[in-house]
Amino acid sequence: MDKKELFDALDDFSQQLLVTLADVEAIKKNLKSLVEENTALRLENSKLRERLGEVEADTPVKAKHVRESVRRIYKDGFHVCNDFYGQRREQDEECMFCDELLYRE
Repeated sequence: MDKKELFDALDDFSQQLLVTLADVEAIKKNLKSLVEENTALRLENSKLRERLGEVEADTPVKAKHVRESVRRIYKDGFHVCNDFYGQRREQDEECMFCDELLYRE
């Protein structure tokens, strides 16, 4: 191999290294963007989990309050079922639809 061929081979290798370096920089930039997005999503996920915990903590209290209100209406002699809601129960008879609504788990 003479000096000219060696120089050309070295020049080609140098060009390939520059192309590879440009590819590495592009990958690095893309990775940085993905890491930033991942960090933002993790933070958002954490905040959403905290909010969900707060909502779930409040839900049983509200559900219990609603269930107690419905039972009180039923004890006052009114239907709470979908079929007869708001109608007075004659002689305070039991209604299987209301019972199902009141005592379901």
